[in-house]
Amino acid sequence: MKRLHIYPLLFGLLFCSTATLVNAQTDTPAATQLTREQVKRDRDEFVRTHNYDPVSENWVLKKGMEPPTGMKTRAEVKAERDAFLRAHRFEPVSGTWVASEKPRDRSTMTRAQIREEARQFHRTHQWDDNTSTWVEKKVDTKKK
Repeated sequence: MKRLHIYPLLFGLLFCSTATLVNAQTDTPAATQLTREQVKRDRDEFVRTHNYDPVSENWVLKKGMEPPTGMKTRAEVKAERDAFLRAHRFEPVSGTWVASEKPRDRSTMTRAQIREEARQFHRTHQWDDNTSTWVEKKVDTKKK
């Protein structure tokens, strides 16, 4: 029977535990943590002003309630998206949105064309609540 050497085994275990601790640390400082009371207060305020709609599977504002300050309405967000789509066209070869020379008249497009452009826009952009703007999604170029 082979004899197990204790020093290489201990060295390997020490190396693994050290590597685990180093990898567990983040390179960015921790954001300000919300207290439990703040989270509870935010939750209670949200539940007080919203109802869950099982049909749309989304939280909706209760009737008579005002949206939080600084929040854009759904219509404003859609208007910004439509303004972007009027001023840009998707270039499938490069996979980017290119600014058009002049705004396009979307009323001449079919519903299928408009729907496909909106679908492509949502694939490449996402709404950022912090800045209240549409931002381009980051493309992950790493191979998995």
